[in-house]
Amino acid sequence: MNDRDDDPLILVLNCGSSSIKFALFDAGATPLPRTPAWSGKVEGITGDAPQFSESGGATATLALDRERPYPAALAYLRKRIEARLDGRRIVAIAHRVVHGGSKYFEPVRVDAAVLADLKSYIPLAPLHQPFALEAIDALLAERPSLPQVACFDTAFHQCMPTVEKMLPLPRSAWDQGLRRYGFHGLSYAYQAQVLGERHGDAARGRTIVAHLGNGASLCAMRNLHSVATTMGFSALDGLMMGTRCGALDPGALIYLMEIRKLSLERVGHMLYHESGLLGVSGVSSDLRELLPRESEEPVREALALYVRSIVREVGALVATLGGLDMLVFTAGIGEHQPLIRERVCAGLDFLGVAIDPDANATHAAVISSAASRVRVVVEATNEEWVAATAAATLTRS
Repeated sequence: MNDRDDDPLILVLNCGSSSIKFALFDAGATPLPRTPAWSGKVEGITGDAPQFSESGGATATLALDRERPYPAALAYLRKRIEARLDGRRIVAIAHRVVHGGSKYFEPVRVDAAVLADLKSYIPLAPLHQPFALEAIDALLAERPSLPQVACFDTAFHQCMPTVEKMLPLPRSAWDQGLRRYGFHGLSYAYQAQVLGERHGDAARGRTIVAHLGNGASLCAMRNLHSVATTMGFSALDGLMMGTRCGALDPGALIYLMEIRKLSLERVGHMLYHESGLLGVSGVSSDLRELLPRESEEPVREALALYVRSIVREVGALVATLGGLDMLVFTAGIGEHQPLIRERVCAGLDFLGVAIDPDANATHAAVISSAASRVRVVVEATNEEWVAATAAATLTRS
């Protein structure tokens, strides 16, 4: 990596179980631009046809090492990024790290001791935590002087009341770290910023943000701070998702293991990878594939259950807030699926929620009708900018 000082860049890495997203931000600009200079991703890393795409470029299929596809994807991205630096240098790397446990409430520069702490939280987020840490570990070994900053999805929810963090288990469980942490915090942190800018005091009342993607959760905010969220101890909690079950009667798990004699590993794989939209429909976890096939009964039932899950959880958060002033849709499904927004809002008409069909169809910033008692908005998320901003702040100080 080149050492030119006048064109610094911050690299953001978002490493998931089957994808790696990256974005490069101009660190020399103040304030930090919200649009990256360049971005891209590798998807389907563990599948038969992993693909690389980048801003301004075509999608390409990759041939990754089948024995070690994830390290191969990371290595490919590093070479691709280095080839495009054009004399500029990376001055910091920001990582989305899902879990900061009960110790890390703010972004932190990672050294060997911090990395060891974060590895101890892998059991709390086995689907996501290992992959971010693998990237950090590799870069620490190769470039120990290059600042790396961990930005935690759990941090945004640390301000929740204690009663919202507690689980109804023996007190010893709390002492062992079993509590509701909340996730998707980088997305919600961005919403807390942009909603205040765009909607002013209207956003500072009783607001619910629906982060609807392959992973999904809701966050209830008051004065743009988290007061409750649907995804609690693990990434399985709350809403039904693409391949994850969401909230589930624990008796069902006891039944699967005690009566059906399924192993813990088998049940874990089922809950994380075979449930949700994929499991109920038997077809796909992707709404873009499911909606055209809604005439098929299992698909229709999966979509109905998905919407019902969101409506039910919104209702619970409305009770927590004591009413609702604003409903926000964000992330892949929230931003791009008007039919899902329409159906969710139809299920909330008892709250006075009403949308303008034309505004909804065109993904307008405000999709509620003039008659709606609740302002309904669509707002893109920008987790990468939140992470890059944190890295810029830490490394400039």
